[in-house]
Amino acid sequence: MTIYDLKPKFQTLLRPIVDGLHAKGITPNQVTWAALILSIITGALVAMTHGARWTLLLIPFVMFIRMALNAIDGILAKEHDMMSDEGAMLNELGDVVSDVALYLPLAFIAGVSPIIVVLFVVVGLFTEVAGIVGAVIGKTRRYDGPMGKSDRAFVVGLLALLIGLGLTPGWWSEGLLLISIGLGVITVLNRVKRGLSS
Repeated sequence: MTIYDLKPKFQTLLRPIVDGLHAKGITPNQVTWAALILSIITGALVAMTHGARWTLLLIPFVMFIRMALNAIDGILAKEHDMMSDEGAMLNELGDVVSDVALYLPLAFIAGVSPIIVVLFVVVGLFTEVAGIVGAVIGKTRRYDGPMGKSDRAFVVGLLALLIGLGLTPGWWSEGLLLISIGLGVITVLNRVKRGLSS
């Protein structure tokens, strides 16, 4: 199970917005760029302020908006006949760059272990590579859990929210990230195994 399994219901809620954007001539790539730019700006704010509470409280909202934009670009592409190789490339790269831009700045927060943050980001990158490799070998893009893109976003959003509300980072924040890293390793193994057998 992964939060990604809720995507169909989320897409249903977003469909009226998608139809409105399509009517205005908005393309999937424009939506993908918006999500990428939003992530980079937010991450830069967190890094430059060393995790000021107001910037951390932005992260859960940015995560939600980014997830919505990621779903919207997919619906636009698939349901309005706008799929392209450029769009697929931008979508995959945009997700990875957005993750790095949003997650690495957590290392600037006092009391948060930079090494653990970096490991969290690296393992997250491995999970995405493992997912993409399934398609590369001629099979299917893998989205198996238990720690997929949406799950990592939830963890970071929760971490940022709690610290932003005044909870001092320490054993609990390191524990949360270490558990997520462990689940990420399991995710890599799951995606490799199921990618080969699909």
